[in-house]
Amino acid sequence: MKSNLIALPFLLALVLFTGCATTPSPKVTRYAWVTGLKPDKVERYEYLHAHPWPAVSQMIKACHIQNYSIYEREINGQVYLFSYLEYTGTDFAADMKRMAADPDTQRWWQETDPCQQPLPDAAAKGKIWSDAKEVFHLQ
Repeated sequence: MKSNLIALPFLLALVLFTGCATTPSPKVTRYAWVTGLKPDKVERYEYLHAHPWPAVSQMIKACHIQNYSIYEREINGQVYLFSYLEYTGTDFAADMKRMAADPDTQRWWQETDPCQQPLPDAAAKGKIWSDAKEVFHLQ
């Protein structure tokens, strides 16, 4: 009986480490964007994001997005939004098309898009958000 008690921690450690070794971590691709926020729409935008629609949050997760954040910052009287997310899927373009086709997401964007003021490069492409380039990531 005593030898079984001594072996138990070793067996438990083996099971735990084996489980960790066989669980691959998903490949993560980081994305970030920036856009302006219309001064008269700041409160509306903040309210919407303080009360996100559950169906929209579920679609974001279903499209392999995690750690999604939007930050707000005023610079020289203009309010900007910085968006960051981590993508764990294998086809970002397809997942974004899936999200864009979702009726709840379309209705959400009808609420949020009028609040935003695209930067010139995004506006020229008919987009809301400008791509941001990653220059550093600590692992």
